[in-house]
Amino acid sequence: MNQILIDRFQLPKEAKEVFLKRVKINREYIKTIPGFLGDEVFLCEKNNNILVVTVAKWKDQVSLQNAKALVFSEYQKQNFDMMEICNFKTFKLIL
Repeated sequence: MNQILIDRFQLPKEAKEVFLKRVKINREYIKTIPGFLGDEVFLCEKNNNILVVTVAKWKDQVSLQNAKALVFSEYQKQNFDMMEICNFKTFKLIL
């Protein structure tokens, strides 16, 4: 059965450019992972904040779990830390 991963982020407007560059890198990478079926990004700007919602569709649970592990591994290889790269106190991953 297809699986959908939804991530939500809230960030200050001034972080938009840096954050969206990273989203683009991530989107390009996940498209190379077996089981990837598609993705979308939604933005809503309000009161100097931005809500970003990313949606990725995967072939099945195994594909999704594999993708999570590969993305995490890729982050480690790149020494990537979302909070550090944005460096904004009001950045939030909304769970």
